[in-house]
Amino acid sequence: MTVALARPARLAGAFLSAVFAVTGWAYGELAEAADLSLGSDGSKSIVIPKLQQAASIDGVMDEAVWRDALLIEDFHQYEPLEYVEPTQKSHVWIYFTEDALFVASFFEEPDMSKISANVLRQGQGLNSDDIFALILDPYLDRRSGYRFEVNVNGVRWEGLFQNVTEIEGNWDGIWQADAQRTENGWYSEMRIPFQTIAFNPDSDTWGINFRRAIRRNNESIGWVSRNRQVNPGVAGTATGLSGMNQGIGLDVVPSMALRANRVYGPASTSAQNYEPQIDVFYRLTPQLNASLTVNTDFSAAEVDGRQVNLTRFNLFFPEQRDFFIREADIFEFGLIGTSGFNQGGGGGSSGNPAVPNAAAQNARPFFSRRIGLSARGAPVGINVGGKISGRIGDWNVGSLVIRQDEDVATRLDSRDIFVGRAVLNVLSESQLGVITTYGDPQSNLDNSMTGVDFRYRNSKLPGGQTLQGVAYFQQSDSQLLRNDNAAWGVGVAYPASQGWRAAYNYKRVEKNFNPAVGFVNQSDMDEHALDFGYRRFFRPGALLRSTYVGFDGYRANYLDTGTLNNQNYGIRLTNNTNYGDAMFARLIRNEEVLRVPFTINRSSDGRRRTVLPAGNYQFDEVLIGLDMANQRKLSGRLSTRFGEYYDGERMQRGVDLNWRPTARYGFGASYTENAIKLPYGNFTVRLFTLQTQLAFSNTLSWTTLFQYDNVSEVLGFNSRLHWIPEAGREAFLVFNYGMNDLDKDNDFTSTTADVSLKFNYTLRF
Repeated sequence: MTVALARPARLAGAFLSAVFAVTGWAYGELAEAADLSLGSDGSKSIVIPKLQQAASIDGVMDEAVWRDALLIEDFHQYEPLEYVEPTQKSHVWIYFTEDALFVASFFEEPDMSKISANVLRQGQGLNSDDIFALILDPYLDRRSGYRFEVNVNGVRWEGLFQNVTEIEGNWDGIWQADAQRTENGWYSEMRIPFQTIAFNPDSDTWGINFRRAIRRNNESIGWVSRNRQVNPGVAGTATGLSGMNQGIGLDVVPSMALRANRVYGPASTSAQNYEPQIDVFYRLTPQLNASLTVNTDFSAAEVDGRQVNLTRFNLFFPEQRDFFIREADIFEFGLIGTSGFNQGGGGGSSGNPAVPNAAAQNARPFFSRRIGLSARGAPVGINVGGKISGRIGDWNVGSLVIRQDEDVATRLDSRDIFVGRAVLNVLSESQLGVITTYGDPQSNLDNSMTGVDFRYRNSKLPGGQTLQGVAYFQQSDSQLLRNDNAAWGVGVAYPASQGWRAAYNYKRVEKNFNPAVGFVNQSDMDEHALDFGYRRFFRPGALLRSTYVGFDGYRANYLDTGTLNNQNYGIRLTNNTNYGDAMFARLIRNEEVLRVPFTINRSSDGRRRTVLPAGNYQFDEVLIGLDMANQRKLSGRLSTRFGEYYDGERMQRGVDLNWRPTARYGFGASYTENAIKLPYGNFTVRLFTLQTQLAFSNTLSWTTLFQYDNVSEVLGFNSRLHWIPEAGREAFLVFNYGMNDLDKDNDFTSTTADVSLKFNYTLRF
């Protein structure tokens, strides 16, 4: 280590010593604490009454029908301590009519000034707020389901379980909810139409669970829990659900988009157009959905968060378009990218931060973002698309067909894309599945892929613990790529929330594996990912809520020689407070083997480059950070990563702050700087983001986003006015504007501008 880095390294060592000392003091303080062993609190069952009157969803339980609803009050904590009495009492009422499920709640709160209610914008995540959550598993398969949340401001959030523990939060279901405050607590009411969810009408028994979150003391309350988990795999049962009506099962969503755009420059162009669109959703059976989209427009989709790539491999951007998100859980394959199997993580005690986020998604057979985008990343029109997805007995099935328009700029012909998926529920919690894809949305070559996967889960181990396993195999068939065209992997995980936890994953991606509708981050290599550690919870009132100490490692090898490509491993320490804050630190050992020179930095005009010579590089770094709890008016993350970098040095600083003075106003800013010194040249990479939010009410909001990085020298601006008068009906006014500074003289010139006005209206029959 160079002299310049010796002092920072000593400071990091001193910091880690101090943190370990604090942790040790906390351990000593709790030597007499009771054994907080984990286990199941047993199954619970309720019979939901069927009533005739439909309650008005206004957050006020003033209808007589609620007196005949079933009252549930047997709740317990599952964090910080599992199966102990909650600090505040909770009351939940439930019943159903022919058309919908109705759920109401009253949560006692002696000091309403301590309620966290930071979110007023409809659809925004509620992880900063006091909430009530309903979890439904209509098929009682313990593997899938829905989650519906509401906060004190009556803001709704819904999600679709991709697997037992992970939720696709971009799913957009139609339901109603509202909430009201009182002097000593808050009420909520929900209405879940049976047209919104899929279920088996021949079974009157569903999985069900409830959750309350109290943010000020980071307390979670549930009806049924195990291993500090509340999900479809850990739920009670609800019986008596029969005689429900889903109508004829038809949703028609006409929409229109008025758009004007302009491209600046010597060959400046402008255009205005009107784009009608129609989406049709029809329930072929109560369990099987069909959907059709014509002249699909994605102008109202969320803008991607910008990333700067300092690696040799591709980045991963998640899907944000509604059509592809519906029933997305069925198309998930091999648990690729899930947190229980080494998905790249931050400073917490789940996931493996040694695994790059994009590498965790490597060899994903279906990645819908490949559809509707050219190889250059420009939008390509979708003329028509169809999907059939749902359940048939013990089978989960899904098929997707897309007719993609031609793209003159890249000489891409119109393309037909097909994806098919079938999953059989086996054993009590496991699944066996197959997937196939056909077509290449970004070239004129033929391509197909077939894969099979087995996902094992057993959450009934002694002490309420869980064991997970996975194995999968895929093979692609590309027109110009023959042989060495497979990818496969195996993994095992013991994701305990307390005590020892561990996970290991192996993945092999051959050089010609090419799933044209999938995602490949790196090929011609195999990957090993391992993490294990120990998490200890402390008695409430102690300095800390929990401490996690663990090892994280990732290694990728070249397949042709079996030698190292890249690896990193290290020790991680995370201390969580009882208020949701976290301090984390990692000591990291890196090794990179470059077979060919690597251009690590290139100026936006392409004239200046920093090139690392081929060779073997070993370097050590330290990461230190602080996460501030989301419920605070000022929240976010502060971090620094410093040390050796290849044969030079790096100082990385990260600031991500959110300030919410009230629920109506929100401001966010993030700044990441990588100051890199190498024998071949010094450079600094900066990425800056600024967000503002104004919520006029829980139906009307205005958000803006500025993004800039000094690699592309592009400044982007996005502004969205979003009106949701009720679920299923919404309007967007979206403005995008781009500028760049290719010669880096701080003189930005306009490049593009567009404005879109879009309306959606769901007609339900």
